[in-house]
Amino acid sequence: MVHFRDELREPVSPLGQCLDSNILCVYILAVLEFDVPIHNLQIASLLRDAFLSIPRFTSIMVLDQKGVKRWKQVEVKLEEHITEPTFIDGMSMDSYDKAFGDYLSRITMEKLPQTKPLWQVHVIKYPTSNAAGTLVFKVHHAVGDGYTLMGLLLSYLQRADDPSLPLSFPSRKSSKITSNCFDQLQKVPKFLSTIFNSVSDFGWSLMKSTLLEDDKTPIRSGADAVEFRPPVVSNISFSIDHIKEIKSKLGVTVNDVITGIIFYGIRLYMQDNDYRSRTLKSTAMVTVNRRNVKDYQKVQDMLKTNAKGAWGNQITYLHVSMPKLKDTQISNPLQFVKTVHTSIKRKKHSFATVLIHKLLLLKNKLEGSEATAEHIHRTLRNSSLVMSNMIGPLEQMAFGNHPIRSFFFTLSSLPQSLLITIMSYMGTLRVTIATEKGFIDEQKLVGYLNHAFEILRHEAANKV
Repeated sequence: MVHFRDELREPVSPLGQCLDSNILCVYILAVLEFDVPIHNLQIASLLRDAFLSIPRFTSIMVLDQKGVKRWKQVEVKLEEHITEPTFIDGMSMDSYDKAFGDYLSRITMEKLPQTKPLWQVHVIKYPTSNAAGTLVFKVHHAVGDGYTLMGLLLSYLQRADDPSLPLSFPSRKSSKITSNCFDQLQKVPKFLSTIFNSVSDFGWSLMKSTLLEDDKTPIRSGADAVEFRPPVVSNISFSIDHIKEIKSKLGVTVNDVITGIIFYGIRLYMQDNDYRSRTLKSTAMVTVNRRNVKDYQKVQDMLKTNAKGAWGNQITYLHVSMPKLKDTQISNPLQFVKTVHTSIKRKKHSFATVLIHKLLLLKNKLEGSEATAEHIHRTLRNSSLVMSNMIGPLEQMAFGNHPIRSFFFTLSSLPQSLLITIMSYMGTLRVTIATEKGFIDEQKLVGYLNHAFEILRHEAANKV
């Protein structure tokens, strides 16, 4: 008979342990919306091929004799991980949209049983205004972060037009920089600036985790236990080509533009609900992946390089202040985007995210995962919103020969009234907002995000 401890596998990553604690229990939900009905989709056989060969998807978390969480492999009963809800037949499309929205809101709040591998797939065979059928993958964040889970999904999704061809992604290459004597002289002040920015940003982050708290505003209720309240999940889409038009006119990045649109739309929403809130203190906590990779790895490659941190959670965060909405920015909204650009550019020349990651690892080692989870929870709670983004393929994907129309993701159980996730796919940026039900008017907020986009696009087009 094999001794219990001999059945244990590698330890859960330090951050993964924090994300499965008494104070934090975070899930990732990835939503695939299909062009065609999925009644004939052989979901069980597809999941068997995709998930059951991966240790993290056939394991549960248990404590070893030293109190460290480790992965323990167990027998998986596939049918226990697949859920197919039943809606009323023959409803209107609006009714199906509401039924799906209510269902998605409900499953974000449900905890997965710790006695089974921490994932589920929900098969919604009813149509919505966005899809003929929908799959929702719910995975505990301790299993992996967005990068690993995207790599897993993309390993088993094919190009809809030609499965023999690989999926391609937007280029992440930076522009070439020529070096000369003047550039070398500039390196000294840049280095000093980097040191100053790193210390400043890291110190500010520590203050955000302890003393500094954002103001209560129309997007931040500041209520206790917000993470246990059901969210409302809404979506809005922007053309990447239109985003690039604004980018070219302003000489900034795509990320600057989309962040500027989101911040500007939020401030307009805040101003409409409470005029004084347009200048109140509001901060976005932006997640950052620490992996030094240009593309997603296939799951087979990730399993081979697990020792190098391919799996687990390799994420950290930074704080970005939301610019205050002043009269000059209402009359010149492009200045709002430039302010966002300046702030993000400054933070790019900072090692604050590295220092934050090191701090979390040190805190976890010295004080344990519960204390680290409490630190992260307090940091989240003191901010106004979380922002996270992922890059998706340029071509249309298919799962089991069923073409995927759109793709988005969200997170659950975070102590904030507003969560924003961004996903690029087939030339479109899908912005998903999860809002505290009954506190934020999600339709009005979506309207202001659209309004901000149209204003900035018009202003950029008329810029000489």
